[in-house]
Amino acid sequence: MREDAESLDIKDVTANWVNAEVLARQIGERIKSLADLSDTPLFFGRLDYLHSPGADRAEGADGERFYIGRRHVHDHDGDPMVIDWRAPVSQPFYRASKKDPMDVGLRRRFGYTRGEITAYEDEHLSDPAETATTSKLLQQEIERPRVGPMRDIVATIQPEQDEIVRSGLGGTVCVQGGPGTGKTAVGLHRVAYLLYAHRERLARTGTLVIGPNRSFLHYIEQVLPALGELSVKQATVDDLVAAGLEVRGTDDAAAAVLKGDARMAEVLKRAVYAHVTMPAEPVMVVRGSRRWRVPAYEIEEIVRELLDRGIRYGAAREALPQRIAHAVLVQMERSGEAPDDRVQDAVARNAAVKAAVKAIWPPVDPAKLVLRLLTDADFLAAHAEGILEEDEQKTILWAKPVRSVKSAKWSAADAVLIDEATDIVERTHSLGHVVLDEAQDLSPMQYRAVGRRCSTGSATVLGDLAQGTTPWATRSWGEALAHLGKSDGVIEELTAGFRVPTDVITYASRLLPHIAPGLTPVASVRENPGFFDVRPVQTTDQVVAACEELLRNEGSTGLIAADARVPELAQALTAAGIGHLAPGEETTAETRLTLVPASLAKGLEYDYVVLDEPQAVVDGEPDERTGLRRLYVALTRAVSGLIVTHAAPLPAELAD
Repeated sequence: MREDAESLDIKDVTANWVNAEVLARQIGERIKSLADLSDTPLFFGRLDYLHSPGADRAEGADGERFYIGRRHVHDHDGDPMVIDWRAPVSQPFYRASKKDPMDVGLRRRFGYTRGEITAYEDEHLSDPAETATTSKLLQQEIERPRVGPMRDIVATIQPEQDEIVRSGLGGTVCVQGGPGTGKTAVGLHRVAYLLYAHRERLARTGTLVIGPNRSFLHYIEQVLPALGELSVKQATVDDLVAAGLEVRGTDDAAAAVLKGDARMAEVLKRAVYAHVTMPAEPVMVVRGSRRWRVPAYEIEEIVRELLDRGIRYGAAREALPQRIAHAVLVQMERSGEAPDDRVQDAVARNAAVKAAVKAIWPPVDPAKLVLRLLTDADFLAAHAEGILEEDEQKTILWAKPVRSVKSAKWSAADAVLIDEATDIVERTHSLGHVVLDEAQDLSPMQYRAVGRRCSTGSATVLGDLAQGTTPWATRSWGEALAHLGKSDGVIEELTAGFRVPTDVITYASRLLPHIAPGLTPVASVRENPGFFDVRPVQTTDQVVAACEELLRNEGSTGLIAADARVPELAQALTAAGIGHLAPGEETTAETRLTLVPASLAKGLEYDYVVLDEPQAVVDGEPDERTGLRRLYVALTRAVSGLIVTHAAPLPAELAD
């Protein structure tokens, strides 16, 4: 298929050089999407139907056989050899069971080692004599060592995951899932499915995956290309809202919480529309020898109508001169003239009309507006009255005056405020679908910023309330969806754990009553209980020794520690001659250890983990609940084994 695409001759099939460039780029993308992946087989399963799909079963039509894979593959004649996992005919591979065989006589799973078929396993779903069993190949695939970036899970998607993956484009889905339940993979595979089912629509409107940080995005960036999808963009929330703004400052927790409060949206709206003033004088338009007068009360009616319609500030400002010009045209028509649209446009550009519009509805610079709110106590008080208490206003005010937007040390929360103000002035472009991962950590104002990017589209929201590690972390998914503008979103819960071993998740779940009461603990479905040990240590060398012990195993190893402890541990690893990577960097055969600050551990996974000083992880956060949530995240990054090392006493919440 790739060779066919490479051999296409487009010299005489395009009308001009522009079309030729576009077609050449499209063919290039096609060739790129058909690249071979050395360790990734083209198919992983087979379905033998009892009857041909869609045929009248009463006629006894013979069944058909389909091979299921990551991509559609056809032969030189165009006949299908492998069916895309997203096709409707592939669905029984994930959902068929002994109770509901979905007209499947046989389901076969293939096992691979470095891209070569090494085993296969059959299930005769429609044979009552055969009992249901757990797939060994499925279990081996789930427990396969994690080396390198995140990979797709098309061979192991479970029925409850498949329902979410194949949910329609029109609705927003929120997935609550504990550590290792596969929520990130489900979200990415849902994007791949939607691009398959609604390719033309999403090609026009666009798709976006939003992650918590660059390390996380780098970790997941190969999943969609491996499925042949190259058009999906990736970004963090900070990337979306910065828009050329340099973020150099930081807020303390109290200020950040207030700036992220949804009430700030109303403060900003008031501040923007406060620039509108009612006219005190009429507008006099001179055209040739005639003078046309629009009285102040009539202009005021126009202004109030625009305000009552609730349209964007900038759109209303652009409409105002046309409305005034229309009032002039009405007078012209009454006097016997027959003006057309060109005359109205000319009147709208008249100097007197432009001067009136500038005085009544002046332009607003969002960054300058936010700067004034944060530095002018009287201006803030005027627009926050009845919304923010006086002490809350003082909390977000900057201590020192700032001369200009460029010299200001903007924080990430300030950038979100500017983005909100920008949307009040001019509508933000909406995409067709947005995936928001680690969503529990967003503030209400950040949810609003993301919601603007899918206001006419849909979203997949992924997260775990127990892993909320910001002071403004959301308290419920219903609240989060409301801020996102998707109150009608469906909330799904994944509770089957595929990544974290039983002993590890059981230990970590001791924290749940203290950090997220009411959440269902994850139940590990892994047959291997995993390696788990809690070790008192006295020196950093003993922590390094634990890393050396785990590196003797196959796969990746992560050393997770409180951010403040990372420099000391890095020095100790170097002294011991152990090479190590930063989060997001790809492991190699020579370097399989990653040193991870606890603040960056979310969303990452390693075969084996050494967790250094749990109490230091807790103490590194502004409050105990956030610290315990950060510890819960760190405890649940291991796929095969975990060693907890501590010189200080363990947090009381982990005590037996």
